[in-house]
Amino acid sequence: MTTAADFHRFWKALPVGRLQDVVGDGTCLILAPHPDDESLGCGGLIAACAAAGRPPLVVVLTDGAGSHPNSRAYPPDRLRAVRAREARDAVACLGLSADRAIFLNQPDTAAPYDGPDFDAVVTRLVALIRQEANCTAILAPWRHDPHCDHEAASLAACTVAAVTGIRSMTFPVWGWTLDGAAPLPEAPASGWRLDIGAFFPAKRAAIQAHRSQYGDLITDDPDGFRLPPALLSVFDSPYETYIQS
Repeated sequence: MTTAADFHRFWKALPVGRLQDVVGDGTCLILAPHPDDESLGCGGLIAACAAAGRPPLVVVLTDGAGSHPNSRAYPPDRLRAVRAREARDAVACLGLSADRAIFLNQPDTAAPYDGPDFDAVVTRLVALIRQEANCTAILAPWRHDPHCDHEAASLAACTVAAVTGIRSMTFPVWGWTLDGAAPLPEAPASGWRLDIGAFFPAKRAAIQAHRSQYGDLITDDPDGFRLPPALLSVFDSPYETYIQS
């Protein structure tokens, strides 16, 4: 039986690759399930691509409005706007212009897995990729990340890759927090660790731009989401992990 601990060990021992190994010779589309996943999982890669003159598209799948459902000061419409602004501020820290961040505004915690809404997401992503001069990869969370929106994003990315023929890469976010004994249905796939040391300060600034997720901005919902220290510590590292899907 393969466990999460096996995956964690495997990921930490992956060879260090080049940017080209992850995204190819062109640019890429990053499909983030929520505003903040782009900074946590791919902040260094985004900055590296921007510095190399091939800025990626960052597409945020859901509106993020479900993180504080009981806040009266930040009802869904206000929270949706706050989280979009935080995402734009975050990608600016990484060297991207605001027009490189695109929001699909699917409902937080209810991103589609199938049906017409899923087909519409895939159609939009395919169109965005075909508009790019040289988009060679799509990146989305690891397929076993334990969050429904992350799973939906992974499925959409795989479908888009099959339609367009570009490479599909994944990155673990919540997968790093799986209990080591948790069983997984497959063996680890190959991939790379990307050295982001030169861009680590920018990544840290991008993560911190998501102020609503730290608990200091929205204070009237004691059950609201807060980025846990265990997750943040995973990404306090000069390497990012990318897996072939």
